[in-house]
Amino acid sequence: MMKKLQMLMVMLLVAGTHNAAVATDFYVYYLGGQSNMDGYGYVNQLPAAQAESQNEVMIFHGNTSPDRASVDGKGIWAQLQPGHGVGFKSDGKTNEYSKRFGVELTFAQTMQERFPDRRIAIIKYSRGGTSIDAEAAGGFGCWEPDFEGASGINQYDHFLATVGHAYADADIDDDGQPDRLIPAGIVWMQGESDAHHTPQIANRYQANLKRLMDLIRAAFRVDDIPVVIGQISYSKKEPPSWKHGEIVRAAQAEYAKDDASAALVTTTDQYGYSDPWHYDSPGYIDLGREFASAVADLEQVKN
Repeated sequence: MMKKLQMLMVMLLVAGTHNAAVATDFYVYYLGGQSNMDGYGYVNQLPAAQAESQNEVMIFHGNTSPDRASVDGKGIWAQLQPGHGVGFKSDGKTNEYSKRFGVELTFAQTMQERFPDRRIAIIKYSRGGTSIDAEAAGGFGCWEPDFEGASGINQYDHFLATVGHAYADADIDDDGQPDRLIPAGIVWMQGESDAHHTPQIANRYQANLKRLMDLIRAAFRVDDIPVVIGQISYSKKEPPSWKHGEIVRAAQAEYAKDDASAALVTTTDQYGYSDPWHYDSPGYIDLGREFASAVADLEQVKN
């Protein structure tokens, strides 16, 4: 695992050196987690303010793959538009947009409102059903960096590949001038799978979350990069899907409390659901705004 991380750091260092003559600085935010980060909002329910392309914002959405698949994370830099929800695909040459959206639309809009002189770039890689704890991996996948899976590949590997592909492009907006990518924030929406199985797994969540966020920070080579966690809420299902949700929710709160560069978003409890597990369209619209506000607040405290 550490060898893979070191290889990515070399790639980021080379990218930074290559971009010494900078035309544009892009502040990069990583969006990761499981299905409520994938996004289950319906594009045809978007208000006009979010339905158009955001031409000043770039996004690299890594192709999602299970643990057993070869390392993937393929994608291309493109202007942000609706369709980056569940069902989105990329082969590294073209994007296939879905009929769904996630938090990325209002996250980008709010970040631009908070920092009007800043160019925003998003790297997104998430996968529904995934856990951090290896014992909760099931058939969806696991973010534990040392989890072997069926072929030695896990979700952390796909994440590293996504970041590597994103940073390999020296001109993300295709204007003929090199760009500089500045890591600026991590947004994490995940935990339902770790709350689903046993209390032992749920009780390990705080330590697992800290380890993973530390490693994602290391991948971007910024030890105190702001991290914002979305608190899991209760599924609209009886009996509840996440039987040990209170343990994981408390763990998320403790993580944010213990880390001066982390924050917790709790508005998820207010959202409606489009199915027993996923928020409705207004929920994702609001959650993107809440994530952006929390990241921006942490950045301003840091600076």
